[in-house]
Amino acid sequence: MTMSVAHATDARKLDVLLPLWVGIGVYALLLAAGSGLLNDPDTYWQITLGQWMLDHHAVPRTDLYSFTMQGQPWISTQWLAQVAYALSYGIAGWAGPVVLAAASGSLAIALLARFLDQRLTRTATLVILCATLALMAGHMLARPHVLAMPVMVAWVAGLVDAMDRKGAPSFWLLSLMVLWANMHGGFVLGLALIGPIALDAIWHAPKDRQARVFVRWALFGIAALAASCITPYGWEALLASRRILSLGAALAVIGEWRPADFGHAGPLEISVLAAFAFVLWRGITLPPMRIVLVLGFVYMALGHVRNAEVLALLAPLVLAKPLGEQIGRNPERDASASPNRLLLAGIALCLVVGTVAVASLRHYTPSERSAPIAAVDALKKLNVSRVLNDYDFGGYLIWRGVPTFIDGRTELFGEKLMVDHNDASGLMKPDNLFRLLKDYRIDATFMRTESAATKLLDRIDGWEKVYSDDLATIHVRKSDATFKVNE
Repeated sequence: MTMSVAHATDARKLDVLLPLWVGIGVYALLLAAGSGLLNDPDTYWQITLGQWMLDHHAVPRTDLYSFTMQGQPWISTQWLAQVAYALSYGIAGWAGPVVLAAASGSLAIALLARFLDQRLTRTATLVILCATLALMAGHMLARPHVLAMPVMVAWVAGLVDAMDRKGAPSFWLLSLMVLWANMHGGFVLGLALIGPIALDAIWHAPKDRQARVFVRWALFGIAALAASCITPYGWEALLASRRILSLGAALAVIGEWRPADFGHAGPLEISVLAAFAFVLWRGITLPPMRIVLVLGFVYMALGHVRNAEVLALLAPLVLAKPLGEQIGRNPERDASASPNRLLLAGIALCLVVGTVAVASLRHYTPSERSAPIAAVDALKKLNVSRVLNDYDFGGYLIWRGVPTFIDGRTELFGEKLMVDHNDASGLMKPDNLFRLLKDYRIDATFMRTESAATKLLDRIDGWEKVYSDDLATIHVRKSDATFKVNE
């Protein structure tokens, strides 16, 4: 009997470690994916800018890297994450950003697992976490949004917990808003969620407490807005986020900003349909404001595929309590079942040793598709200063110190230039290509070899192909260059 009780106690102690085991499993999976986290050209300029800030002990206020927008006002709302990536790269090379992004992504999943495990059954928690990981996989990259993920989860979890309690959130959450506002422009979503969550909490609070809850939420909202301005840029960070959302047609030319495509069955499409089927099967009902929140997350994900992670991480937080009430939840835990500190210290030590071992054995490198090394070597020998480059090469050109025509800082270049460049490189409007070559006095082009613009320049008088490989091709303008399509 005594042995049986001891085994049960040990099992409960292991059970409460579920979020930790989940986090470790995701961390190991992301480290195994390794270089896949570097498959984005923006990582190059993020690290370059972070190193510039470290060197100059300042944040940028004008464009530093393009010749088309040189000196134009521009701020980086992601400055803290960029500095973190630069520091990690300086310490461990490419393994640094990989480990940093993997640790941050796995921490976000672990925080979500902890929240769900307190409100749902173990099976439901694991199913939701698997769907979450599938939805996040496509945007799990060594970029600032990944470092902001755990902050986003912790912030929204704190708001939803207050909603579940029919009360107001702790003002200690404001420190998360300060951190989020300095790491990624997505903090605006965190501010926007205060309103609907507060309405739900106030509406369901006991009548005699509604006025008090309303006042506390109002004060919290004002304080959160003020906290979001505690950045090197103050309230300008809010305006920068608005500029991104106002890019209009330019967003459609960037893969991660495109709408979901139900013409094929990807993780997002399957997850949305599976959730819809489950609701119909089990007859799940939600309070009105939670319906609004979930529909908002779904709309964001369908509108821009990059927001699949918002749906994956935040919708479960909103759904957890009502789902637990309707499909069941884990029994209340005994506080004595908490794991001891020695065990946690041992796990932490194993993680550190394992990370060092894996990072030293694995050779992490970014995708060659975004790093035309040989082509840039050839380009720099030409000593040209005004180069029309492919959008995906912008990050690497910044890394190599070549001024760009365009790059991943979409809010800097604006809707018109982004669309014109896309139409030119794909020859949707061939005249656009020659107009850009002429208006910007382009000395050379640096485009993907398979692009339509490259193939056209191969056949145009006055543009000489001086370098080409499987990835990139360079054309140099001669004195008799043509700036229109020959009739």
